[in-house]
Amino acid sequence: MARKSKRNGQLDLPVQPIVDASLAAEARRRYFTYALSVITARALPDVRDGLKPVQRRILYTMLNELRLRHDAKPRKSAAIVGDVMGKFHPHGDSAIYDALVRMAQSFTMRAPVVDGRGNFGSPDGDAAAAMRYTEARLTALAEELMSELYAKTVAFRPNYDGTRFEPIVLPARFPHLLINGSQGIAVGMATSIP
Repeated sequence: MARKSKRNGQLDLPVQPIVDASLAAEARRRYFTYALSVITARALPDVRDGLKPVQRRILYTMLNELRLRHDAKPRKSAAIVGDVMGKFHPHGDSAIYDALVRMAQSFTMRAPVVDGRGNFGSPDGDAAAAMRYTEARLTALAEELMSELYAKTVAFRPNYDGTRFEPIVLPARFPHLLINGSQGIAVGMATSIP
């Protein structure tokens, strides 16, 4: 960081060498780094548990933070979305709610992992009701995805602000990716598993 010199009031800037690099090579390297970040951090599912990071964070929050097991009273979707966004996924509420809705739709997933109450959309393309009108809890199947979570079967990492820990993947006692498939679009890549 630049500091003001006490002698003459001018800034003393650090001297950095000029790097001779090809614009094409540098653009390729930086684009690849960005693309890899999007692929691994947001857009495509991890084959180990079949979930995208936002889906994993929703399920983990519903179990660990909100205790919304399959036999618990459902909570407002807005409360779930707010908890996920505040603790694990600071990327906007609409992306989180869209992922929650998809995991509750029996016409989108063969075996839904979220038990949605209220209007969660239709196969005809009707959108789900606003998150303040819907409620959700986990399904028994979702609990199986996470049943060995605390048996040290998967690694945990700090969340975005270092105040909590989240699993890198879920233990997944069944082949979630094969059962429910996945779709995602990333930078230069896409997936569509029926």
